[in-house]
Amino acid sequence: MTKRGSLTSTILRLMLVLIFISSSLAVYSIINLTFSIGDARAINASGSLRMQSYRLKLFLDRDEKLLNEKISLFEATLHSEALERSLTWYSPDDLSQQYLLVINKWEQMRSHIENNRQDLYSASLKNFVDTIDLLVLEMERFAALKLRILVIGQIIGLFLMLIVATAATRYTRIRMVEPILQLMDVANAISKGNFKVDVPQTEYVELHALGEAFKKTASELDTLYQDLEGQVNDKTIALTRANNELSFLYDNLIRLHADSLDYKSLSSALTHLQQFEDLDYVRLVIEHVDNSVDCIEADNGWIDTNKQEHTADTTQEAQIKPVKYNLQLEDKSLGYIEVISHKPLNNMLFVNFAMMLTRSIVIHNATEERQQLALMEERAVIARELHDSLGQLLSYLKIQVSLLRKQMDPNCITDKVETQLIDINDGVSTAYGQLRELLSTFRLTIKDPNLGQAIEVMLSQLRKQSGIEINLNYQLSPHLLAAKQHIHVLQLTREATINAIKHAKPSKIEIDCFLADSDMIHINIKDDGIGVSHLKERDQHFGIGIMHERATKLHGSVKFDNNPKGGTTVSLVFPPQQEPLNG
Repeated sequence: MTKRGSLTSTILRLMLVLIFISSSLAVYSIINLTFSIGDARAINASGSLRMQSYRLKLFLDRDEKLLNEKISLFEATLHSEALERSLTWYSPDDLSQQYLLVINKWEQMRSHIENNRQDLYSASLKNFVDTIDLLVLEMERFAALKLRILVIGQIIGLFLMLIVATAATRYTRIRMVEPILQLMDVANAISKGNFKVDVPQTEYVELHALGEAFKKTASELDTLYQDLEGQVNDKTIALTRANNELSFLYDNLIRLHADSLDYKSLSSALTHLQQFEDLDYVRLVIEHVDNSVDCIEADNGWIDTNKQEHTADTTQEAQIKPVKYNLQLEDKSLGYIEVISHKPLNNMLFVNFAMMLTRSIVIHNATEERQQLALMEERAVIARELHDSLGQLLSYLKIQVSLLRKQMDPNCITDKVETQLIDINDGVSTAYGQLRELLSTFRLTIKDPNLGQAIEVMLSQLRKQSGIEINLNYQLSPHLLAAKQHIHVLQLTREATINAIKHAKPSKIEIDCFLADSDMIHINIKDDGIGVSHLKERDQHFGIGIMHERATKLHGSVKFDNNPKGGTTVSLVFPPQQEPLNG
């Protein structure tokens, strides 16, 4: 028996060799870079010594305290950590000797300074600076040497990795890739229906196991292939059945949505279901909100099971209990389908049929509600048109009252007549003014989906007309409000602001629009006027009635409250937009 090794172990060993070489190269580079840290700082420090040497010359004849500070700074640089690294064990002797030479010469230069021998300091300065230059040169040579050593090490490491990688590639191609390619040929042969295959021999356990698995799979597929034709026929029958069911559901869906949904169309759909599934009896029971029930049956009617149970002739039909399939949409139950059949029922078909009927009924109810809403909107438009005609009539009456006063004989105008004329004129004027406010509210439109901008445009007009400071704090996101809600909010805000301007005598009006923690939208119109008392005599004012009506359309409420520091706050509270349940 051939002894086989592990493919994963072989690959692991190759990877470990590469990892060892790369790790050694990295460690070598890190060590080299560690010894190179501070080279630039040392070169900069040594270069700084030259500049400080010349600077000391300038301070020789100046303040002694300042001179001592410069000497201390020079010695701090000379004995800094960056330069003292020149004395470490790995530093070249030339660099160490040059550094010590700089220190010795500095001692001489310092003695010249302490003895106040400026001439000697100046004469020795060039030689001292040349010594420092040689120190800088030695440092640069040492840094360049370390860099060359690093480059040589990198080249050697990369060369070794290249050799190992080339050997590993050749080894894996011969011992691993070729057997895998042969296994791929075996797999292609199996995919083309050739199950009589020979697997390649290999020295690795994993590839041998894979080849044996291919061989076993081919054998099992050869066995299964013999039964494949029968399975295909069974699947074809099942798919044909499923296709027929889908066609049945689609035809009934088209039939239910082609015309208005009534009991006749529902009965036709039940009859179609009965014929398709060869049922004995089927009916639809619709449950209404008032607990009333409507039963819709197929063309052959429905068996009275209660009556059959009490007769002597107990048929087989009476022994079969009806099966119910609920018409359920989320938490709302619309009724159920009841079926009696001697044959086993296709539960999935009946569940899908019940779901289709449920959605058709819901869509029908939603359509009916839409039509009702459209009718209500049309009536609202007609009401506005009537208001326009009433406006013309009130204008005409006002003119007629003025003409009547001019045409009456002054001798006939008594105090009582004068009072009545004044009351009529004031009544017509008041009604006309209220109607104009109402019509101006009706004529408000929103051409931009940005409600905040629309309110600001409306308020800018009121600021010009009244001269009152009106501030808007709008903090509502666009998705919180539906388009139908915009016009109601805008009109209600305008009405409340106009009421405050006309009747509260304010100097400032604040309008806040925000979403509260209770997930309710708040529109607050606050003024610093005379308070809510002025509204008591205007409870029947048509504008306030309109405000309550618009709040109701928003499914919210509006209220009027006194402010603690004076003035009135009109608060509109309503929920954010929600898709209506009736569609």
